[in-house]
Amino acid sequence: MADKRDYYEILGLNKGSSDDEIKKAFRQLAKKYHPDLNPGDKSAEARFKEVNEAYEVLSDADKRAKYDQFGHAGVDPNFGAGSGFGGFGGFGGIDFDLGDIFGSIFGGGSTSARSRNSPRKGERIHVEVGVAFEEAAFGVDKEVSVSRIETCDTCAGSGCKEGTTAERCANCHGTGNVTTQNRTPFGVMQSTSECPKCEGKGKIIHQPCQKCRGAGLVRRTKNIKVSVPAGIDDGQTISLRGQGSAGLNGGEPGDLYITVNVSRHPLFTREGNAVLYDMPISIVQAALGAEVEVPTLDGKVKYNIPEGTQTGAVFRLRGKGITNLRGGGRGDQFVTVKVEIPTGLNNEQKDLLRKFGETITGGTAGVKKKKKLL
Repeated sequence: MADKRDYYEILGLNKGSSDDEIKKAFRQLAKKYHPDLNPGDKSAEARFKEVNEAYEVLSDADKRAKYDQFGHAGVDPNFGAGSGFGGFGGFGGIDFDLGDIFGSIFGGGSTSARSRNSPRKGERIHVEVGVAFEEAAFGVDKEVSVSRIETCDTCAGSGCKEGTTAERCANCHGTGNVTTQNRTPFGVMQSTSECPKCEGKGKIIHQPCQKCRGAGLVRRTKNIKVSVPAGIDDGQTISLRGQGSAGLNGGEPGDLYITVNVSRHPLFTREGNAVLYDMPISIVQAALGAEVEVPTLDGKVKYNIPEGTQTGAVFRLRGKGITNLRGGGRGDQFVTVKVEIPTGLNNEQKDLLRKFGETITGGTAGVKKKKKLL
């Protein structure tokens, strides 16, 4: 544990990186090393867990502050196994064991006083789900595939073969730790270390469960239904409490975080709860006014364009935007008019335009007839 890499280094960031930079780096690395994309690759799986751990700390303001000040010792209760962090209070909420410190100096050696068989919360899992523009606007139910650690249903998490039980470790009396005393120039120092007989588990399994091989846990892929709320935006995350990996030693399960990726729409763009749409109209419609059909998320609606409308004019369609994620109705749709200039006119059409130009200006309106070439 003492050789753990720096969390900022894991994510390829500097200590002063912003929350958005941390989130972006995590998403890229989590996708790169996800076990589903690297089946059987133990190295990728290890990197995926490492990236998850780094993000869990750096995305939490309180944990990040402690990490920035104290390093791994400030956020990991098991940090320091074999290097002197243990059970002596009084330094900014971090536990130290003086016996462990002196033991490491004078050759005593030690590990954390906390047992490996104490309850631990399950792993936090991050996945992504894609939704259409309209689905994000109105909400939708989706299924996401999650690879997570679950309690073995064959042995109910005991790790023992059916009909058998684990033996309580006689060496540590089920605590998972053993206490030793070392005589030093400073006196007799007491240190606590992991029980070598049961490897800190506090029990010995003689006949392990064949399905989980004594771990009490198995990895499964499960489809989980998630309700994507109306109004969610691209990159926002939904959390499902307790839907992550199972906890260890009776600890509560971790949480599942689903990041939503909203696809682009061929007509609309989004700005907050507003929908933006550029509507092309002809010169005739702009000059004389016209009733037009405007596409919206609810279907086409009719709108009267007033005469003399200029390109760039903006009209509002109230209540045709995105649902407010926190309730309170919907936003509006803003329609920007784009007057299209006709191209490929024939001679008759050009003459008509010239005559029209003369009538509205009393002259040629800057439109000159081409001289015929003799």
